[in-house]
Amino acid sequence: MLNEIPLTRPDTPLLDQVNSPADLRAMDPAQFADLARELRNFLLYSVGQTGGHFGAGLGVVELTIALHYVFNTPDDRLVWDVGHQTYPHKILTGRREQMLTMRQPGGLAAFPSRDESEFDCFGVGHSSTSISAALGMMVAARQQQKDRHVIAVIGDGAMTAGMAFEALNHAGELDDNVLVILNDNNMSISRNVGGLSSYFARMWASKPYNFIRAGSKKMLSKIPPALKAAHRAEEYMKGMVSPGTLFEEIGFNYIGLVDGHDIGRLIEVLSNIRELRGPQLLHVVTQKGKGYTASENDPFGMHALTKIEVKPRKPLDIKPASPSYSKVFGDWLIDMAQQDERLVAVTPAMSAGSGMDDFAEQFPARFYDVAIAEQHAVTFAAGMACDGAKPVVAIYSTFLQRAYDQLIHDVALQNLDVLFAIDRAGLVGEDGPTHAGSFDLSFLRCIPNMLIMAPSDENECRQMLYTGHQYIGPAAVRYPRGKGPGAVINQQMTALPIGQGVIKRQGHTVALLGFGSMVHTALAAGDVLDATVADMRFIKPLDTALIEELTKQHALLVTIEENALAGGAGSAVNEWLLQNDYQIPVLNLGLPDLFMAHGRVPEMLAGVGLDRDGIVDAVRNKLARCKLHTRAGSFPAGI
Repeated sequence: MLNEIPLTRPDTPLLDQVNSPADLRAMDPAQFADLARELRNFLLYSVGQTGGHFGAGLGVVELTIALHYVFNTPDDRLVWDVGHQTYPHKILTGRREQMLTMRQPGGLAAFPSRDESEFDCFGVGHSSTSISAALGMMVAARQQQKDRHVIAVIGDGAMTAGMAFEALNHAGELDDNVLVILNDNNMSISRNVGGLSSYFARMWASKPYNFIRAGSKKMLSKIPPALKAAHRAEEYMKGMVSPGTLFEEIGFNYIGLVDGHDIGRLIEVLSNIRELRGPQLLHVVTQKGKGYTASENDPFGMHALTKIEVKPRKPLDIKPASPSYSKVFGDWLIDMAQQDERLVAVTPAMSAGSGMDDFAEQFPARFYDVAIAEQHAVTFAAGMACDGAKPVVAIYSTFLQRAYDQLIHDVALQNLDVLFAIDRAGLVGEDGPTHAGSFDLSFLRCIPNMLIMAPSDENECRQMLYTGHQYIGPAAVRYPRGKGPGAVINQQMTALPIGQGVIKRQGHTVALLGFGSMVHTALAAGDVLDATVADMRFIKPLDTALIEELTKQHALLVTIEENALAGGAGSAVNEWLLQNDYQIPVLNLGLPDLFMAHGRVPEMLAGVGLDRDGIVDAVRNKLARCKLHTRAGSFPAGI
């Protein structure tokens, strides 16, 4: 048990011998307990150097070793769900020394990536996908007449999503060889491991039991009353000591509960399962954060770790730290709830990240964390809105994608009063493309009845949330991860005029139309270019009167957004100009048509020309290409 994160590389003589699972299979299993200890120590050390997820990874160390020992990976397919469980998997599959590059530009991804290793057979960022993917791999292997094992490891709350149960239902129908491992670390289904249940788990995975089970049912099929009695006896026995009846009913052979930290027992059970035919579900119980005291005591708070600085950096100034946008939202939620008793808050397992913990403590009867179930969260909110509540759905941009049908069909089509507080809009840095909020403006603005806002600072965020709450119909406020520019927050809440932007800087020739997080950068570029800068505030409805005014007074319009260019805010401006026959050059700046690799957000934005210098260069190049001139015949000095 470690009480502190090691700051120097620990001694790992056994781990250093493992450069692939083939090396692991050549080892004596009696060494695996020591190997597990070394793996945990190295995991804590490497995450301390880079930051990242580690609580879930600490909990699956023994399971990871056992899986790679028993199964012939990568030929046997191993699909992880959720992806932040895979740090031990990465270490054992040839990426040990690369772990110090985790989440850094050009380094390892924080989640499984098919581009990174043949052992990562399926890319994973969102949860609850593993069983569906594993079934697809199983069917593909069957079509190609390949005899391979396919294993889906699902845990850390991922079993709460409906997609997992859809896949389980299909797996029972397919009735082919697939192993689903439910890693129960008290983030999903929890049940204490006892001697009786452990005994039955070994029995249910044994060859003699399964031979008798299959053979007796085949024999008794000719005697229906006896077969029915046998079914009832088996269900009674399993129901008494396990939660496996549900899985049995949809066609799985349920095996559990198994101590996920008993590596010898895991190897025994997995070796038996390897010889079984048909869908198998192994239920293992693990402890999130196993081996590190702080993480064991606080699995939620220690879910991930920021990089540890050996020598803390001295603060550059003594100004008080500005709040994050998530904190601004959390504070607004409490203030609004005190004024409006109709307000209720809903989140799909993003309470802490969205800044809702204080609200949950103060208003427990008006707070609903529905677990990893984004579709349910949105329709649940729609149902409340039907009967007079004012639900606020706090959700990350990347996860709102999973509830798109419910957003359209259940909320917008019925024009219901649901406010979406969309966190992590735009780039998110080290978590990479699976978690980037690159598309929400594009997929939201095509939906009728939607009000869409993007704040340029912390105060605008608060006022827009209030505006959306007062609005009759579905509304969305999208804001980035982290902190804003440090604006003074007005505690008085005032609804903004719908569809009205504001001029932040008056200039000449060029008008920069900034949306949300890009307004601050546009102002910096505007100072260099002596350009007019508008904070558009609203993506839908657009401030068309402001656009018309800017068109008449300037020779070039430039839209700037931290969203995909395709279908985004700039596209909305283009469409309006074309529909109204305005002939003016337009430059659209935003995220390019590609999935951007992980890195630090400032460097990522600079890499695609969304920093001050990039905007300035793009505008000057556009002016040069178009050979634009002002009505006076020349550009102001410095353009």
